[in-house]
Amino acid sequence: MQLPDDRTAHSQMSTHQNTHGKFLNPWPHTSPHGLRDVLKWVRDRRRTRRPDPPASIFSRATPAFPARATTDEIVVTWIGHSSFLLQIGSVNILLDPIWSKRASPVSFAGPKRTTAPGISFDSLPPIDLVLLSHDHYDHLDVTTIRRIIARHQHAQFIAPLGVGAWLRARGATVEAELDWWQSVRSHDLDITCTPAQHFSGRRPNNRDSTLWCGWTIRAGDRVVFFAGDTGRHPEFGEITRRLGPFDAAFLPIGAYDPRWFMQPVHMAPDEAVSAYVDIVAENSGRVCRFIAMHWGTFKLTDEPMDEPPALTRVEWEKARLDPEMLWVMAHGETRSLHSDSSSSPQAGIHG
Repeated sequence: MQLPDDRTAHSQMSTHQNTHGKFLNPWPHTSPHGLRDVLKWVRDRRRTRRPDPPASIFSRATPAFPARATTDEIVVTWIGHSSFLLQIGSVNILLDPIWSKRASPVSFAGPKRTTAPGISFDSLPPIDLVLLSHDHYDHLDVTTIRRIIARHQHAQFIAPLGVGAWLRARGATVEAELDWWQSVRSHDLDITCTPAQHFSGRRPNNRDSTLWCGWTIRAGDRVVFFAGDTGRHPEFGEITRRLGPFDAAFLPIGAYDPRWFMQPVHMAPDEAVSAYVDIVAENSGRVCRFIAMHWGTFKLTDEPMDEPPALTRVEWEKARLDPEMLWVMAHGETRSLHSDSSSSPQAGIHG
């Protein structure tokens, strides 16, 4: 569905909103836990939280991205968490960017960054587009957004329903504000908003008033899928049938423990690998890389911070998947995909 601007998208009532305008996960048993369970988790985690390794164990690489990728190339550099510089179709895109030291509304409390950003903000190439998956602080960071607006004045923002007002209030140029399955044509790219299983809210009184999502980005016949922040939902195959086949799928692997609390909103490694299997089954035989994200940067939940990639590799082996298709990148690492479907690491140590 082509939309002329964000106002057209936001004027429509989504099919997954209730009568009060709150957004919902449309699948059974996918509602996030409420305040009582939050308090239980906080109480219990003192005895269930497992120790973390020193941050120095996380490998780093020197970024090696070009000013712009060639038209037949996809270049990916991991900044950390779910933040990437994606270069596709000669367009430079930031995905869920955050450079701040904390994922929090305040500078003195909240989840602290344990690993420095893989790219220094001042070394970014000219940014054309910023894609946002939802409004949580580890994905939508006000300080970072203001820095982008100030430094990259021509950058345009694409976001799910309801997030555009927050962006415009801070001076951003919002090109599109989309519901699931809606698309926009931008910079000769086709960008589509895809289902995700999560929730939203930056304050206690605005929970679920904005939408959460993933994205597909198409440049000609080159396509990538950024799943956003999500639990394991049943739509990965349908997303691939409608919008693939994909050259790469960015899938979250961290912030899953304890499972009784996190399962509705965050995939564990076994679920992420299962989602990838769903994608590959509908990918028309095209080679698709799994790009691991949402780990190794902010301490959000109880699992040790080095556990997500280790468990992902275990599940990968169990599923007898090609080890070359699993990309567990170092912070700052750059990798590229060429039109012949080959891939190459550009710098640093990689998984």
